[in-house]
Amino acid sequence: MDRGRNGRNLETRHAGQAPKPRARQRAFCIAAGPEEPHLSELRELLRTAGVAVVGEMTQRRPAPDPDRYFGKGKLAELKRAIEESDANLVACDDELLPRQERNLEQAVGLPVIDRTAVILDIFADHAGSAEGKLQVELAQLEYYLARMRGLWTHLERLGAGIGTRGPGESQIETDRRLARDRIAALRRRLEDTKGTRRVMRSERERAGLPTVALAGYTNAGKSTLLNALTGAEVGVRDRLFHTLDPTTRSFEIDGRSYLMTDTVGFIRKLPHQLVEAFGATLEEALEADLLLHVADASAPEEDLTEMLEAVEEVLAEIGAADRPRLLALNKIDLIDPERRRELSFRFPRALQVSAETGEGLEALREAIGSRFLATLRPMELLMPYDEGGRMSELHEVAGEMEREHTPEGVKVRVRVPSFAAARFERFAVDGTGANGRRGAGADGTSADGQDDATADGTSADGQDDTTAEDTPANGG
Repeated sequence: MDRGRNGRNLETRHAGQAPKPRARQRAFCIAAGPEEPHLSELRELLRTAGVAVVGEMTQRRPAPDPDRYFGKGKLAELKRAIEESDANLVACDDELLPRQERNLEQAVGLPVIDRTAVILDIFADHAGSAEGKLQVELAQLEYYLARMRGLWTHLERLGAGIGTRGPGESQIETDRRLARDRIAALRRRLEDTKGTRRVMRSERERAGLPTVALAGYTNAGKSTLLNALTGAEVGVRDRLFHTLDPTTRSFEIDGRSYLMTDTVGFIRKLPHQLVEAFGATLEEALEADLLLHVADASAPEEDLTEMLEAVEEVLAEIGAADRPRLLALNKIDLIDPERRRELSFRFPRALQVSAETGEGLEALREAIGSRFLATLRPMELLMPYDEGGRMSELHEVAGEMEREHTPEGVKVRVRVPSFAAARFERFAVDGTGANGRRGAGADGTSADGQDDATADGTSADGQDDTTAEDTPANGG
């Protein structure tokens, strides 16, 4: 043992032995609820935020204490455990009321943060675009507005008007007024960005390309799947909420172009402030022709159920619950054959894929293509030779086609998305325009060119009545 400068004994370090680093923030995790709380997700959130977890404590009770979150006896036990673990921060797995946070800090003598504060901190660290930073700042201000405390007690009253008349304005009221003004300014700026996003979306709609939105629990592998399907190089890391800004890339299936958008990941108990602030981003999921729900197949059974339910809740909150969708169970390379069979029985129409190894991706492409096939309308067109631009546009929206050169122009037999058929109606022959009707053909289509029941069970508009757990497997 060596003696330090302060007279205390210090452990001797051998040559070449590096000292073990000590985390600057060491959190003690707590949770309370009617059932045994699980703190695994809170630990992962803290790890993503760069905070070490040094201990945890839970309490089973019908509901958290409205004043201190824990009961008085449990608080005394918590204080002793915090001293033994050398924690300098308390992290709660629920969103605390302002009075709960204040009383809990007074009881344990340490700063207290709740689950929402941790998630907001992660979002602030990961936001890269200007729009993402605005959205995070708005969510933070709305969250902290109700939690502002008077720190300048010596400035109890300011700006008393003429002389010393009138009560004046306290510092905390000034801070709240400034915060409300900033919130209003942020909302105006986000409205402007929402308008820009609408213009970009309308340009994509004008191109007539089908859109697929990736939705799912955070860290389920959505960005990796986007890269695997589209050849993009979106950044991927094993951490929660790595992707905040939507990324759109194009890819092809059977010669037809599609657009795929990666959206922000969801999580259990996602703060309402974030759902509201990221409304413009989540609109990508609301406006998509097809939602590809990506789930982590390697998660334990109970966690997988909670993840699926959390995604369904957020989709319902933003008004996208009725959108047609496919369920893709990702990361199947991390599970054994027995677990795969269990998942196939539980989700008989889901697709099991691995974005990392490429397994099942071809079946996923076929499933996406079959969903959009039901929305296509067969048309026979005569395209004049001087309409090269229209012909190129037809290639983009229709993909494969049968062509026959005639003296009048190119006769084309093609299947066109119903929303784009009106653009080519003037070139239609034999009554196959946007409003034309034909007899049922060998492909089973009805008189109006739509399929009443396709092989994968979808209706003519490409939607079905199944839930995310009943989505078709291997393209139906």
